[in-house]
Amino acid sequence: MEFTGSTLTAAGPAVPPLLELSGLRTEFATRDGLVRAVDGVDLRIPPGSTVCLVGESGCGKSVTARSILGLVDPPGHVSGGHIWWQPPGGGERVDLAAYGRTDPRFRRIRGQQISMIFQEPLAALSPMYTVGDQLGEMLRLHRGLTKAEARDEAIALLKRVHIPRPEQRVDEYSFQLSGGMCQRVMIAMALSCSPDLLIADEPTTALDVTIQARILDLIAELQADTGMSVLFITHDLGVVAEIADEVAVMYLGRVVEHGSTEQIFTDPRHPYTHRLLRSVPRLGSGRQRVLPTVRGQVPHGARRPSGCAFHPRCDHAIAGVCDTVDPAALDGGDGHEVACVLYDDALRPDGRTLPLTVVEPEPVAEPVAAAVTGDRPPLLEVRDLRMHFPIRHGLFGRTTGQVHAVDGVSLAVRPGETLGLVGESGCGKTTLGRCIVRAETPTSGQIQYRAGDGDPVDVTRLTGGALRRYQRDVRTVFQDPFSSLNPRMTLRQIIGDPLVTHGIARGSELTDRVAEMLRKVGLSPDYLDRYPHAFSGGQRQRVNIARALILGPRLVVADEAVSALDVSVRAQILNLLRELQDEFQLTYVFISHDLSVVEALCDRVAVMYLGKIVELADTATLFTAPKHPYTEALLSAVPVPEPGRRTRRTRLSDDLPDPVNPPAGCWFHTRCPHAVAGLCDQPGRPPVLDTVAAGHDVACLRHAELDLTGVRTEM
Repeated sequence: MEFTGSTLTAAGPAVPPLLELSGLRTEFATRDGLVRAVDGVDLRIPPGSTVCLVGESGCGKSVTARSILGLVDPPGHVSGGHIWWQPPGGGERVDLAAYGRTDPRFRRIRGQQISMIFQEPLAALSPMYTVGDQLGEMLRLHRGLTKAEARDEAIALLKRVHIPRPEQRVDEYSFQLSGGMCQRVMIAMALSCSPDLLIADEPTTALDVTIQARILDLIAELQADTGMSVLFITHDLGVVAEIADEVAVMYLGRVVEHGSTEQIFTDPRHPYTHRLLRSVPRLGSGRQRVLPTVRGQVPHGARRPSGCAFHPRCDHAIAGVCDTVDPAALDGGDGHEVACVLYDDALRPDGRTLPLTVVEPEPVAEPVAAAVTGDRPPLLEVRDLRMHFPIRHGLFGRTTGQVHAVDGVSLAVRPGETLGLVGESGCGKTTLGRCIVRAETPTSGQIQYRAGDGDPVDVTRLTGGALRRYQRDVRTVFQDPFSSLNPRMTLRQIIGDPLVTHGIARGSELTDRVAEMLRKVGLSPDYLDRYPHAFSGGQRQRVNIARALILGPRLVVADEAVSALDVSVRAQILNLLRELQDEFQLTYVFISHDLSVVEALCDRVAVMYLGKIVELADTATLFTAPKHPYTEALLSAVPVPEPGRRTRRTRLSDDLPDPVNPPAGCWFHTRCPHAVAGLCDQPGRPPVLDTVAAGHDVACLRHAELDLTGVRTEM
C-alpha cells in the first residue's frame, strides 16, 4: 500500500487540507554528488491544526519548510512533486512548486497567507534597523499602510505578543532585546498579515525553558484566536507532546512515520521513532546510569544507504531485506502510517513479533559520585564571589553603573561529583564558570582549590606559572561545537595545542597522546589530519571534550555542552561524559538550562537567579521537593515527552530585571507568584541562603510556609 497522506482529525473523517505536499523533492548539487535533501515527502496540514516535523539534523525538516515558501538557496532547487496550497474561503488551489523563487505570485502568498519564524531571531532581524522599521516595512508592503499607520500597528502587534512597554521597544534595535523578546518580535512579524499557515522552524531551540514555555503559550493563544494552522519543526519531543495534533517523523529526506500525537508517543512503530523517544531524558525519571541512544549518525545525503536508509543504525534490520528493499509507507487502517518492512506481511520473516518493545532506562539507585566523595574536603570552594562589570559612557569612559553578573556566590564542589548549575540566561551561570577556570578575574571573593593533600590555594590570587598549573587541572568544554574549533587547524593541532602551550609534548609524543585521546572519546586516530568542517556536531563536541581532557584535568566546567545537539547525539555525549568521569575520576561543573539533562547527569544542583544562588540541594530532593518559587517555575516549564502529562505551568512575568539596577528586597519578588508586599520587596532585607535540611539550602523569606510542587507530584 502506498502512502496516502490521510488527514487525521478529532472527528475522524478527512477534511480538505490547507497545504498538501505530494512527492516533494528538493535537491542540491554538491562536490560530493547529488544530495536529495527532501526525497518524496507526502504531508497534509489540515485547517486549524498543528503538525510537527521531527528528526535529527540533516533529515530534511528545514529544507522541507523552505521549499514550501520558495526559500531554498542555490544550488538547491525543488526538483519534483507538488506543493498544493488551498486558500481558506474557497480560493483557487495552486501548486507552489510550479512557481519560481522570484515569481511575483509568491509574494502574494509568502508573508501574507504563509509566514515563517526562523530559528535564530538575532540572525533573522537586522541590527541596522529598529524593530518598528522592520515591522513597518512588512505592513507597508503587504497591507499598504502609511508610515504612521504602520507604526501604530507595529506597537499593537508588539503588545499582542506580550512585549512589555511596546511604545519604547518599537524604537529599539534587536541587539537591545533579549533572545525571548527577539523571538516574540519575529512572531509579531509573522502575524502582521494574519497568515493562514505559520511555519515555525525550531523557534524555541536556543531559548531558556521559561522563555520557551511563554513562546509556546503565545503561539497556542494566537492560534486559538485566529484559527491559523501551524507547521512546527523541532527535535524537542517534549515540545511536540505539548503542542502537536499530528507528528511526522523524518529520516534522511523521507517521512518514515506519521500519525496523531497519541499514536506516535504511545504506539511508535518505526525503529527510528522508538530510538528517538528512548533517547530523551524524562523529567522525573531520576539520575540515569546510561541513556539509550540512536547509534551512529545520519549518513551524508550524497551517500544514502541502499534499501531502507535507516538499516545501518537499526536494531531490527533484516539482512538481505532491509538493505535491499526501499519500504513504502503502509497505513495500518487507523491513519497511522509507517515505512518499515517489519509491517509488510510479505517481507517480514516468521518469528518477528509486533509491536516493537521499548525498554525504559533504569535509574541509578545511588549516585556514582557518592563512593568517590565520601567525607573528603571539597576539591573547589567558592566563597562570597562577586563579578561586577563596569558600564562606561562618554569620551573618558566614566563608570555609570555596575552589572552584577555574580553577586555573593558561595558553594563547594566535591571530588568526583557532578554539580549542576541551572537558571535562565543572564543569571550568571557562564560568568561563574569563567571565574572558576580563571577566564575572568573576580571583583572580590575567593575560589579555594585543593590540588592534593596540602592546604588549598586562593585561585583569584594566582599569577604566572601557578595560574598555568591551575589551568591544567581545571578545563572547559564549550557550548558551541561549531564556533569553538578553529576551522584552519587539524584535529592534531586543536587537541594538541594545550600540550604545546604548557610545554608537555611535541612531535611524535604529541601525536601519540592525541591519537590515544581520540580513541578515548570514540573517534578514530585516522582523523588526526582532518579539519572540523569534515565532522558532525556530535563529533565536533567529542573533539572539544578531547581537547579539555588532554592535560589530565581534575575538574571540567561543561558550559551548555549538549544544548546545541540533537536529542540522540546529546544522549551519546552525556554517556561519554559519564564514562570518562568514571575512567579519569573527573569532577564536573555542568552548566545547562535543560533540567531533564541535569536530572539525568548531576549529583547536586545549584539554581542561580540574577547572579545569586537561590537553592542548592541534591538532585532528587531539588526536583521532587523544591523550596524556592523560582525552582518550581523552572521545573513546571519543562515540556514532558508524554501527551498525557501536560502539566500546569507556573508562568513567570516578563524577563529578568535589569542586573544594573536589581529590585529591592528579594530580587525575584517582581516575578514571584508567592511574593508578599511589604515583606519580599522590603529594602535592605534580601533573603540569604539558609539551610532547611541536611544538604538543602534555600534563599527565600517564605520557604517554611510554602508548599511547592516538584516534578514527581505531577506524575
